[in-house]
Amino acid sequence: MKEDSPEVRAARFEVERSRNRLVGTFDDLQRQFAPHTIMREAWETAREKGASLAENAVDAVRSRPLAATGVVAAIALFLAREPLIDLAGKATEKVRSKTRKKSSPKSTEDVA
Repeated sequence: MKEDSPEVRAARFEVERSRNRLVGTFDDLQRQFAPHTIMREAWETAREKGASLAENAVDAVRSRPLAATGVVAAIALFLAREPLIDLAGKATEKVRSKTRKKSSPKSTEDVA
């Protein structure tokens, strides 16, 4: 078998080095795009954003407590609108029935 020239050995060495770099890059990409890695990064980002939003909300409430109370009350009224409408309807019906009882004739002769 013939001995390789220094140029061929250098080229083979460079090919092997390039191949190793390529394999290393591929391994890095596999780790970065693994589902558990993507999910962990998404969860950490969401957690950081959530903490930041909560901190901003607390600061806003501290700076304007009355406005924050009004907003919370408006949201609560909006979310509870159906039960509140039902309650108001029942209350007005009770008032109407009491008014009818008071104003209705007591004798059956007047009802004709």
